[in-house]
Amino acid sequence: MSETQVPIAIGIDVGGSGIKGAAVDVTTGRLAGTRLRVPTPQPSTPEACIAVITRMVKRIVKELPAAAGAPAGVGIPSVVVRGHTKSAANIDAGWIDFDADRAFEKALKRDVWLVNDADAAGEAEMRFGVGVGRKGTVILLTLGTGVGSAIYVDGRLVPNTELGHMEIGGRDAERRSSSAARTRRGLSWKAWAEDLDEHLLAINKLFSPDLFILGGGVSKRTDSFVPRLTVPVEIVPAALRNEAGIVGAALIAAERAGWRVADMPGVADMPGEAEVPGEGEAQGEGEAQGEGDMPGEAEAQGEGEAQGEAEAQAEGEAQGEAEAQGWDPLP
Repeated sequence: MSETQVPIAIGIDVGGSGIKGAAVDVTTGRLAGTRLRVPTPQPSTPEACIAVITRMVKRIVKELPAAAGAPAGVGIPSVVVRGHTKSAANIDAGWIDFDADRAFEKALKRDVWLVNDADAAGEAEMRFGVGVGRKGTVILLTLGTGVGSAIYVDGRLVPNTELGHMEIGGRDAERRSSSAARTRRGLSWKAWAEDLDEHLLAINKLFSPDLFILGGGVSKRTDSFVPRLTVPVEIVPAALRNEAGIVGAALIAAERAGWRVADMPGVADMPGEAEVPGEGEAQGEGEAQGEGDMPGEAEAQGEGEAQGEAEAQAEGEAQGEAEAQGWDPLP
């Protein structure tokens, strides 16, 4: 990119029930446009997801022409090795051994890099969130449909760790410790905290981290469960919450495209640029219902990021009858 070009990359975050995306100012970690959300196709085959994401990227570029030639990063719940997705956690098995980078580049007509979704969230938190400047071993866990993980040792990522799939009691740990598991099983915060605590204790036994960062929509309710945890490690909520995956995917794409992000002026520093839209959307309860959210995502119910059935129903009412019927407005 040229020295005068706005440092924008596109970030996409694929979840088990929802796909989110936005243009991102990679120098600040702030969204540079509206955050879009749509339901993950069912079945969530590569072809179906790529079609939805292609439409989403077109919508992003239509709103923000500066993103027209921007590289894109896609965070996905899979082990990603040299652009190939090697596993399928909470997505269709068709992703296993899929040449994802090439398929996305053909569809989106731009440079695209895939990355494990939790690793993307970790990059965002370590660069722009609560992980900034933290040394030692830092482990970010995303608590949603499953449990994703990103491990950092003195600021360096150990990729594709997938600690949600470590076995506890003969099953994947995320079957009990994910946020979706709490909602699915109708557990109180106290009961679910015991399951999460068991998972954290097992991770601590293996890695002895200096810090746990808890992400996902449930991170805004840490007062409801963190005080009940007994693992002897500092625990903090993620700062970027549901935007972390988008921001991290965009950041990774920009850096793999060869951009020296740390040396770039931000959008706010560019002559004639308006204030970055969406600033502050990650703050407070309004995040899950930001004005750019696309009706029909069902994130509140599927990813476990809502706060129980009553809150999920309230969100659905606020989004209106079209969302309740699953209307997908992307052109």
